[in-house]
Amino acid sequence: MVNPNRKFFVGGNFKMNGTVDMINELINHLNNAKLDGKTEVVVAPPSIYLLQVKEKLTPPAQVAAQNCYTADSGAYTGEISPSQLQDANIEWVILGHSERRSMFGDTDKFVADKTKAAIANGLKVILCVGESQEEREKDITMEVNERQLEAVTKTIEEKDWEHIVLAYEPVWAIGTGLVASPQQAQEVHADLRQWLGQRVSQKVADSIRIIYGGSVNGKNCKELARQPDIDGFLVGGASLKPEFVDICKSAD
Repeated sequence: MVNPNRKFFVGGNFKMNGTVDMINELINHLNNAKLDGKTEVVVAPPSIYLLQVKEKLTPPAQVAAQNCYTADSGAYTGEISPSQLQDANIEWVILGHSERRSMFGDTDKFVADKTKAAIANGLKVILCVGESQEEREKDITMEVNERQLEAVTKTIEEKDWEHIVLAYEPVWAIGTGLVASPQQAQEVHADLRQWLGQRVSQKVADSIRIIYGGSVNGKNCKELARQPDIDGFLVGGASLKPEFVDICKSAD
């Protein structure tokens, strides 16, 4: 059941996929869907295509970068700064994705620092947390998620949480075809909301959107969307397919 106090949110993370023509096709399909704005839709192409998507994407859909650095400028070859994203009118940035954490060494503290820098530059953040298969089997799912979130709570102020959408992405379900059951996902989302209420404030817990990511597709999205604490999705592979529109409309 969609919570009327929290606008449903669907993000599409293209990851390192696409060409100029492929991106155009994806955006044209999204534009032709004539989204009504009831669900907030954000797409995150590779950085080389950000301005292309920004130019062609029809509002109310918005654009996100897949990462950013902490500094506004400087000798950081290959990085993109939050102030540059703001200058290019990119509204959102994904931070803390498990692929950044595991492949590129982004620590909890680094993710928190990036989050602070992004918000300071007027960006909104899709903040990712999640446990590995091994961590779930050890029954330390919430311990892992709380550790990742604790670094952020120590770095930003309470008012900054209004600029964050929290994405719970169990690492074992990303790109594997495995999906947390609606009950599993709901349980973690509810625990995250409870933890935020205790650690930050009840106001933040009640208002923040907590979305699910991990092999979401057109077939499983509606059942997941019915859960009371699931406020949307962060979609990977399916965002490159026509079914992404179905996911965007899953809360209808």
